Amino acid sequence: MPTIAWFYGIAIRMYVKDHPPPHFHAVYGEFEAFVAIETGEVIDGVLPKAAARLVKEWTLARQTQLRQNWHRASTGEQPEKIAGLDVD
Repeated sequence: MPTIAWFYGIAIRMYVKDHPPPHFHAVYGEFEAFVAIETGEVIDGVLPKAAARLVKEWTLARQTQLRQNWHRASTGEQPEKIAGLDVD
């Protein structure tokens, strides 16, 4: 599963041909969660409160790129890298 972004110790990963709804995986230490692209909300798993807040902020700022990556991944293409919060 490619890591498409990395910021503040949080890895953002997206599987190729993953199941709906459109989401990505956020990994922070021993925590992992599926995060909805449309809302930035954790839909499965758990993240610490501060990490969840950062992931949601990043998701809402990068929705267009995330949607494009979801489309790429759903057709079997590798998703592209997306800038993290720490480069803004």
